[in-house]
Formats: sequence, structure tokens, C-alpha cells
Amino acid sequence: MPPYNGAIKAVSVARNGVGAFIRPCRKITLQYCNVGGSSQGLRDFLTQRLTKFATKYPEIEFQVALKRGHPIVRGLYSTTMASNPAILTNDSTKLADVHTNVKTVCLRNLNIDNVENKLKLMVESSGNRLYKPKQAVQSLNQSVRGIWSPFHVDKDHRFKI
Repeated sequence: MPPYNGAIKAVSVARNGVGAFIRPCRKITLQYCNVGGSSQGLRDFLTQRLTKFATKYPEIEFQVALKRGHPIVRGLYSTTMASNPAILTNDSTKLADVHTNVKTVCLRNLNIDNVENKLKLMVESSGNRLYKPKQAVQSLNQSVRGIWSPFHVDKDHRFKI
């Protein structure tokens, strides 16, 4: 019998939901105008609640941009979160093959509480576009029984009208 060499050292692949949760949201950009009235709620949020909100989500990068126009929040989402180690190591050479989605929401004339609700929505969403499903049940497999038709039933058992 060969000598025992110990366990094989291998690194497990990180998967979302197995042992930890990795948010798809990577970066949030808050864009506001310094003089516009429609940006008042976002300006109040920036001065009063941004630091508390940012410390609650340390894995998300927050960027504040001063730009004329209506206030917007832009979220950057990665679709291949933990399966790609380039995101975790921040290697700029490998980041080109990571697929990202951008979601933009207008914050025009919203008060401070509504701005915070929109930011929570951006943080907790997956970044995928909303779509209407074509069928009531979504499945990767076809139906086992096939499509029902009244002509598949024996003529003696059909309804007689």
C-alpha cells in the first residue's frame, strides 16, 4: 500500500448563496445638480444619510458626480460575480471579459426618503432587465406529456354536444 500523502489541496469555487452572498451590484454613481430644484432630495441624502448608507454596503463602490440636469442614480452590475476571479482581484487585464449591466433611474423631485428607497432598490436588484414571460411556467425542459388536444381522446369518450 502506498504511503499516505495527506488530503489533496484544492480551492473550492465560490458560488453565490453557498456559504456567502455576493451582491451583483458593484458600483453606484449618484449624479446631481448643485443649483437645480429637482436635485434637492438627492442633495439632502448626500449630506445627511450617504455615509450611513455606504457603511451598510461596504462591498459597493459609491461615486458622486456633480453634473447639470436632473438627478440620476446609475448602478453597475456584474453578471458573472464570484465565478470570475478577475472581479475579486480587480485585475484590469481580465475585467474586459466580465459582462456588466447598467441600470439608470431618475431621481427627479424625490424627497430624501424616496431617494433612499430607490437606492435600496438599486442595491438589492440583480441588474437584469425586466421582461414578460412568454409562458406561465418557465422551464428549461419541454413538457413530458406534450400538448393536449381534444382529438387525442378516443371518440367514445369525447363530449357529445
